[in-house]
Amino acid sequence: MASKLENATAAQVTALKGVIRNSSYVIPGLYDLSVEDTNWVLTSSFIIFTMQTGFGMLESGCVSIKNEVNIMMKNVIDIVLGGFTYWLFGYGMSFGRGPFSNPFIAIGDFLLDPPVGDELMGQIFAAFLFQLSFATTSTTIVSGAMAERCNFKAYCLFSFLNTAVYCIPAGWVWGEHGFLNNLGAVDIAGSGPVHLIGGAASFASAAMLGPRLGRYAEGIDPLPLGNPVNACMGLFVLWWGWLAFNSGSTYGVSGAKWQYAARAAVMTMMGSFGGGFVSSLYSFWRHDGRMDIMDLINGILGSLVSITAGCFLYRAWEALIIGALGSLLCVVTMPLFDRMGVDDPVGASSVHGVCGIWGVLAVGLFADNPIPLDTTKGRSGLFKGGGWYLLGIQTLSAFCLACWGICSTLMLLYVINKIIPIRMDPHEELLGADLTEHRIRHSQIGLSRAISALAPIKIDLQEIIGIQPIGINPGHERSIEQLRAADDKLQQWQSYLEQVSGKGNKLGTTQKTLEEQQLETDITLNLKSGDIEQEKPSSVFGRKARSVHVIKDKWSQDKGSYKPNNSELPVISPVARLDKDGNFAWLD
Repeated sequence: MASKLENATAAQVTALKGVIRNSSYVIPGLYDLSVEDTNWVLTSSFIIFTMQTGFGMLESGCVSIKNEVNIMMKNVIDIVLGGFTYWLFGYGMSFGRGPFSNPFIAIGDFLLDPPVGDELMGQIFAAFLFQLSFATTSTTIVSGAMAERCNFKAYCLFSFLNTAVYCIPAGWVWGEHGFLNNLGAVDIAGSGPVHLIGGAASFASAAMLGPRLGRYAEGIDPLPLGNPVNACMGLFVLWWGWLAFNSGSTYGVSGAKWQYAARAAVMTMMGSFGGGFVSSLYSFWRHDGRMDIMDLINGILGSLVSITAGCFLYRAWEALIIGALGSLLCVVTMPLFDRMGVDDPVGASSVHGVCGIWGVLAVGLFADNPIPLDTTKGRSGLFKGGGWYLLGIQTLSAFCLACWGICSTLMLLYVINKIIPIRMDPHEELLGADLTEHRIRHSQIGLSRAISALAPIKIDLQEIIGIQPIGINPGHERSIEQLRAADDKLQQWQSYLEQVSGKGNKLGTTQKTLEEQQLETDITLNLKSGDIEQEKPSSVFGRKARSVHVIKDKWSQDKGSYKPNNSELPVISPVARLDKDGNFAWLD
């Protein structure tokens, strides 16, 4: 131990000292972090968490308006329940350091909580937070593929258990126990463990749920987006988060790591440039000179997925090629999945699944040996004179991850479906998950038509009918109705006064007393001033000349003038009786 400490760096000294805690194993490189490295890892973790915002905005923009809140709630649930289970058992299944760990699964470090006296407390917490950000990203990919027809309660249970689908293969590639890692598989930032697993799970879940009602009634063309601006904004947020996703995966800035962190950021952008260029050309060609929003968005995202596995192992022109090919694969396979009847509203199967496979294989073709880092264990890709070994291991890795993602997801959904049906009822799907699951009613999106169509069917719609639309204050609406009722009442008064005035003219002016003539003159003047205000009938608040207050000044004088009786008022139009609001007592 003493000789090791003499030849070690400061970070390695801290790690080696921790061996005293348990001499049966060596502290893994996961905790080989200096203070600078820890700062870099933590900052990257914070930025990666903002990708949840990007996923939520992108997915809510792709679905219909009546399901946009539901998809955002699923993203929240992915963090809450997925994050909890990752702390509970997920982290231990990927990086646990127990004696029962094996090449398939790690066992140990469950309910992670190192005490204050632990010399590696800071490193452990930083590593956990970084891996947690990756885990929540992988699990939330699936939510978009299940959008608009998945039972929310069933999805909550799925999100709670889906952590295992990600954590076990992540250990294969990144854990020191993992068989793929020991064979030499290379994946810097997760084209395989994060995106390929998420894409494979998306394909399996979309296939098992079946297409949305009426999805292919008019062919395989994409459905209209609920909010294209939200989808574009989601792309920008994901783009920003991807820089931390890839650069942060150097796992520090000490030594030569900072150089490769900078290279990772630039190659990430270069890949997206190539992907955006190719997807734009493809969209113009396919749509007769018009740009399709989803072709461009998913093309860029597909290029980012493709560059992730070897983000600092490529030259600039190689990153352009890898991103361009990934984008092309993405936009070409999206309609192919639709032809297979796999309804994926956001295209996650293509973006994360197909491009994830290409990203893993690209390492075996283009990877450099990043001296002095040990990322590739001294190997290079096929096109760099490294032979076929690395490409073979990358192919095995892609195959294992794809099979695991599909099979484990199908098995998990099968079990959940026995507990809670994973598919929404058809009438709930027609009304939208926002209304049926979250009591949020949107306006002007056809909900009234759907409710009317479902009314003859023996379905209880009482709770739904009483839900107020969003963006409206029911109290204000009630006050407006009271103002309208008062306005109708004032119009009845005016009509009655006009009738009284007409009868007086028929009797002749010679029979009128001086007091009656004065009363008629006052009434006529008031009505004329009221006619001026009637030129603005749309404004309830503008009819001051016809207010009861003006008339009261003329009639309340005890000089023998006529005092009207409400029972004598003619009924012009029925006015619904409303409970009086104290704020409008002056109307009486």
